[in-house]
Amino acid sequence: MRFTLDSLVVDVPAGQVEEAQSFYRARRTGRGPASFEELQQVRAKTPPPSPAEPPALEETVEFAGARVPVRICLPTEGPVDGVYLDIHGGGFYMGSAAQDDVRNRALADALRMAVVSVDYRLAPEHPWPAAPDDCETVALWLVENTGPRFGSVRLAVGGRSAGATLTLTTLLRLRDRGMADRFLGATLQFGTYDISAQTPAGRRIADEYFIEAYAGHVDDRTAADLSPIYGDLHGLPPTLLVVGADDILLEDNLAMAGRLTAAGNDIELRVYPEAPHGFTGHPTALARTARAGVEAWLRERVRHSGTR
Repeated sequence: MRFTLDSLVVDVPAGQVEEAQSFYRARRTGRGPASFEELQQVRAKTPPPSPAEPPALEETVEFAGARVPVRICLPTEGPVDGVYLDIHGGGFYMGSAAQDDVRNRALADALRMAVVSVDYRLAPEHPWPAAPDDCETVALWLVENTGPRFGSVRLAVGGRSAGATLTLTTLLRLRDRGMADRFLGATLQFGTYDISAQTPAGRRIADEYFIEAYAGHVDDRTAADLSPIYGDLHGLPPTLLVVGADDILLEDNLAMAGRLTAAGNDIELRVYPEAPHGFTGHPTALARTARAGVEAWLRERVRHSGTR
């Protein structure tokens, strides 16, 4: 059997590939903040996120004494068909739930799902395990309350970049509690699955400040709660992995897909041509195609689950 990257790449219209090539040739690329001082400057210069219409609901959920703020987008029409737990990206040290309001509003209306986004604590002020603790708290709250709160027990979860990492660590924690099967599906977009600098992609980002900010105090960064690529990955829900062919983390996403498959999980991997890290958030037709594919995959898992 021949195993080639071309066999994994999603077939998209040539015009979308050409547009993406042109967009990325003109787009200035760079690294993230290299120190806490630079991080503070970037945070200060980041404009406020665009509001959604109707706006997201701001709440604080509580489970086992822990309290975590969330933002909730409810579908504007019809009953709720399911609930999607959204975990934002940003290298564990930037971003917020509010940054995804517009995207989550569109997702809520397209799928008639309540979208609950976690405003987890950020490094370096709150290093690991603060972020996964917050994500686990919200996931446990949903498992216990989604029926009476939203009128549906159909749950899905997903995230981008650091959010994909936190999605997977959250599912591993739930699996160890016997609760991962409450989620019908997970979407992982270009996750950072190794921060120990031992995998090929992990070595490429080893000197990034976000790793020091998030896990600089941890001696063994191969712990699955930090670098899930090293974890026991059995017993997880069906999972869609999305990554760009030009992503610096491509190799680790391929390896994660392989490890999840070898552990007996239902996995689908989609590699998009001419796409770097974070591409589904960029203003290209290729990104819109990828996002529509994620929505269709979620719709299939949630609406055809046989539960309400």
